[in-house]
Amino acid sequence: MSATEAEERAQFTLAMRARGIENLDLLRALERVPRALFMPQRFADIAGRDIALPIGCGQTSPPPSVVAAMIAALDLRPSDAVCEIGTGTGYCTALLAQFAREVVSVERYQTLAVEASARVQAFGLAHVEIVWADGFAANLGDRTFDKVIAHGIVTPPARAFLDRLAPKGAMVAALAGPGRAEQRLVRLTLGDEGPVRIVDFGRTRGLRPLDHGLARAL
Repeated sequence: MSATEAEERAQFTLAMRARGIENLDLLRALERVPRALFMPQRFADIAGRDIALPIGCGQTSPPPSVVAAMIAALDLRPSDAVCEIGTGTGYCTALLAQFAREVVSVERYQTLAVEASARVQAFGLAHVEIVWADGFAANLGDRTFDKVIAHGIVTPPARAFLDRLAPKGAMVAALAGPGRAEQRLVRLTLGDEGPVRIVDFGRTRGLRPLDHGLARAL
């Protein structure tokens, strides 16, 4: 790593701290996984900023502080199997892989799924699987997951995603807040008979309602 790259990563870490990301393991993961490697090449020079970026197929990659806050809310453990809804560029996928035993990521746009798979493989992550499928109806067999992360606004009760959870599993997503265009980051913890607890982590930004269906490209 060059001195310039090291300085840029240090500045990025400081910016994440300023946004309220305090977990040291997460900050180290953000340093290990440069966002620029997972963004379209034309945005490489601004990928270190805490801004959303267009990624193709009419989609955007949320600001890294939002991605980090969602990962922090998941409270991941090394033994966890994680299902990610909305692969995007694979940036969050690579971050999740720093903490979890297994990551299965579902992307509805084939173009994004193929590109993200190439990036993840180039980064050397063998315990990650990217699936081109509708996140609401992906055929993942009888697998269940300890954690689910959905990169978008969901509508309660969100059974399509909660049904993927193992007992006492948890899901992180955004809910529409009471204010106009307000978004709230929440974690839903599953009990024996459904979600028994919702933890509100406050306002978030840069997320859109999740779409149904499959698409090759926009």
